[in-house]
Amino acid sequence: MLTLVELLLPEFDAEMASTRRVLAAVPEEKFGWRPHAKSFTMGRLAGHVAEISSWLTDTVQKGRLDLVAGNQPENTTFLPASHQQLLEKFDGWVKQARTDLAATNDAALEDIWVMTWNGKEVLRLPRRETIRTWVLNHTIHHRAQLGVYLRLNDVKVPGVYGPSADDK
Repeated sequence: MLTLVELLLPEFDAEMASTRRVLAAVPEEKFGWRPHAKSFTMGRLAGHVAEISSWLTDTVQKGRLDLVAGNQPENTTFLPASHQQLLEKFDGWVKQARTDLAATNDAALEDIWVMTWNGKEVLRLPRRETIRTWVLNHTIHHRAQLGVYLRLNDVKVPGVYGPSADDK
């Protein structure tokens, strides 16, 4: 029978490969574009998509994440200065996250992980569930938003789970 880690690794690898294709399509000259005043800019959204992979490392290495407005770590506020930096940061975070996931075990994945915002608890989940929802599903959600940003700017949208309309 496969362990949780053995089940999560192929899913992580597949989602990160698809995510990298989408991030690679983001044009640097559109980093400042946003569809609405309340929306992230394309650069910040791309940075957010990139940084989420590092949250897997936070999940398996730490029992909690305490966020404070105005004093957040780079992997929760990443705004890339260039397309190259976007991909380099993403690749580094993914490599470390994969290493950390492969090195953990099922018992550790059952441990509770907590996130607070300005001292208030906002998440309390087993690490395995944190990885699935807070890392993988969160990546998928924002990667899809980024695909819409690309489409609205007439940038070819790469296929994620098969060919996109631009791949045909």
